[in-house]
Amino acid sequence: MSVRLKLTLSYAGFLMVAGVLLLAVVWVFLLRYVPDEATVVQAPSPGRPGAPVFRDRFIPGRSDLWRAFAPKATAALVVLLVLGLVGGWLLAGRMLAPLTRLTDATRLAAKGSLSHRIHLEGPHDEFRELADTFDTMLTQLEAHLAEQQRFAANASHELRTPLAITQTLLDVARTDRTRDPTQLVDLLHTVNTRAINLTEAMLLLSRADQRTFTREPLDLSLITEEATETLLPLAEQRGLTITTTGDITPTTGSHALLLQLTTNLIHNAIVHNHPDHGTIWVTTTPHPHTATLTVENTGEKLAPHLVATLAEPFQRGTTRIRTDHAGVGLGLAIVKSITQAHDGTLTLTPRPDGGLRVTVQLPVA
Repeated sequence: MSVRLKLTLSYAGFLMVAGVLLLAVVWVFLLRYVPDEATVVQAPSPGRPGAPVFRDRFIPGRSDLWRAFAPKATAALVVLLVLGLVGGWLLAGRMLAPLTRLTDATRLAAKGSLSHRIHLEGPHDEFRELADTFDTMLTQLEAHLAEQQRFAANASHELRTPLAITQTLLDVARTDRTRDPTQLVDLLHTVNTRAINLTEAMLLLSRADQRTFTREPLDLSLITEEATETLLPLAEQRGLTITTTGDITPTTGSHALLLQLTTNLIHNAIVHNHPDHGTIWVTTTPHPHTATLTVENTGEKLAPHLVATLAEPFQRGTTRIRTDHAGVGLGLAIVKSITQAHDGTLTLTPRPDGGLRVTVQLPVA
């Protein structure tokens, strides 16, 4: 039995029960004033002047009343049953129409079509809320699927490059026996290291997206100091200055992931900075509801439309030139995923004098 048929039978059954109870109440009240047996009494005839004239008047008993009441009550119940079935069927169909649209949209989504939307109109009732929630879910799924497809395509392209280089080097080593094997090994080691770094970065990104970590109370300022101390030699090697300020900034999350987040931001600020005499500012600020980490660096002026794409996977700013410390293009993408996994927000803003300002806001402990 379909839900519509069940609702129809329920409506009709309720209407029949109500009708039977109403007729039963009327019958009970009628019985209070009806004698058991039919009688004949003399009553004056109204409307005649002078001496009253008495005539016999028949008063029916309960059996007579039952014979007169039962057919009409039965006919009324039949009418109620028909009205209940027809009206219940129409009313159930009207009430379940939004559910039918939702079912059709679900079937389309199950077949892989995520672009369909219900766009249910009408009052903000339970069905409207369900339809709007389903549309929101489809929008998120469509965006997530597009992001996954784009990431898979970019990852395939990035992995193909070191594999192709490795294949070329191996072909050269096989055909050119006079080539120095030490140089070949060094090149293979460099290419293989980059492929390993890329794979580890993708695994870290996947871990952050899955949120498979344990939350614990942390101090964001201590994590910042740890990441700064690790990268300070690289900054000094490039002639850069790192300035760290901030108070105790409590938050919750994974120490390893938040340390990776901070390390990626500072490393990004070091790599994409002026070749010499650049500056990096790292600040942690506690707020009533958020813990804020801000990393700013000097550098080239960036267009706002370019900054909006830097958190996408495999984006490396204005160029794709690889240096000794160049990343794999997943640094800010990992930062974005870790931030979202910690229910925070990531904001990228170009500095007026050049460089980038990155702000991460995380929930307080």
